[in-house]
Amino acid sequence: MKALRGMFGGILGLAVFAAAVAAAVLAVGCAWKAVAPPAADSESARRLAPGPHRVATFDTVFVDASRPTDANGDFAGAPARTLPATLWYPEGTAAAHPLLVYSHGFMSMRSENVPLAALLASHGYVVVAVDYPLTNLRAPGGPTVRDAVNQPDDVRFVIDRVLAWKPGERPFDGEIDRERIGAVGLSLGGLTTTLATFHPRLRDPRIAAAVSIAGPAAMFSPAFFATADVPFLMIAGTGDAIIAYESNAAPIPRMVRSGGLISIEGASHAGFSEFANRFPLRLLANPDSIGCYALTRNLQTPIEHPFEKLGGEAEGILLDPNAPLPCRDGTPASALAAGRQLMIMRLATLAFFESRFAKDTAVRAAYDAFLRETLARDFPEATFLAAGSNERREDCSSRRAHSRPPPS
Repeated sequence: MKALRGMFGGILGLAVFAAAVAAAVLAVGCAWKAVAPPAADSESARRLAPGPHRVATFDTVFVDASRPTDANGDFAGAPARTLPATLWYPEGTAAAHPLLVYSHGFMSMRSENVPLAALLASHGYVVVAVDYPLTNLRAPGGPTVRDAVNQPDDVRFVIDRVLAWKPGERPFDGEIDRERIGAVGLSLGGLTTTLATFHPRLRDPRIAAAVSIAGPAAMFSPAFFATADVPFLMIAGTGDAIIAYESNAAPIPRMVRSGGLISIEGASHAGFSEFANRFPLRLLANPDSIGCYALTRNLQTPIEHPFEKLGGEAEGILLDPNAPLPCRDGTPASALAAGRQLMIMRLATLAFFESRFAKDTAVRAAYDAFLRETLARDFPEATFLAAGSNERREDCSSRRAHSRPPPS
């Protein structure tokens, strides 16, 4: 089990390596799944390149002494919540920066999407990510999904701490623009982001835009998203074996006031983490095969519903005690190459935040047009549905028949 958990942090045991090689041998090669950048003269290629600022990093530890860490397995608990953190920020600019809090997925770490954080920082953002106390892969007592209900308050605390830094304490020049604070997260971190943005008791009203990447959302009713008028983007793969696309992502455009849904045809769940794009995991026909193996063994012990503390219908939350566990229906034989879906995810995330937070109105409009129109032209696997849309995504195969296939 330790070897399987470690693979999410880049440490592979021999068994995982063997599984990766075996899966690679069985992989079916498809031209449209090739890991290749968009055409060199395309707008997507230009926007994938680093922005105008050099990027620096800063490691620190935030400690919230006002809230305890719960007991977990053989871990007796702690009187505080300790949050090791990394910041990515632009060097040499004294402007007021937008702030983004990145939340990692279950059994993962704050380093799971460094290229995304670096891309955002190169465009002027300060990005902060923490290891959550009991959902990270090295959590004492073993990772537990129960602690996710405490993570929205961790997001609030991290924002508080970054805003409280005085000029001599900040690692970055300039300050944070309090009107441009956003949140983004993957999987359980996507759920954390959604709760911190909309939950009637847990939301932080300072969050002005949010992105959930393959985050659970089936429990939320339209009333939940009506608690705040905050632009919200879901990014999800139609081949996700862990967080089912149809029940979690597909309803989002009908429920949010602004924002929408980026669907990626054939994309997996684990493929949204940079870890899945590293050798040898990138040889897997479908990285969800290993993700499901590790996840189902962590969740195999019967437990009460882990999200009961979030409330019920009055909070816009509809918990189904009979909801199937992740990976119940197995894993598709193959998935879109992780490198390909990571490019789409980075482009969509940057475009969404820039369409809301860029200072120049023309820049905001250009990024909005890119998100709505250009991204799908450069990546036929991607579909955007705007908030308020009752349409369903167009099947990728029919669009590919009328589009130039991605370069191999």
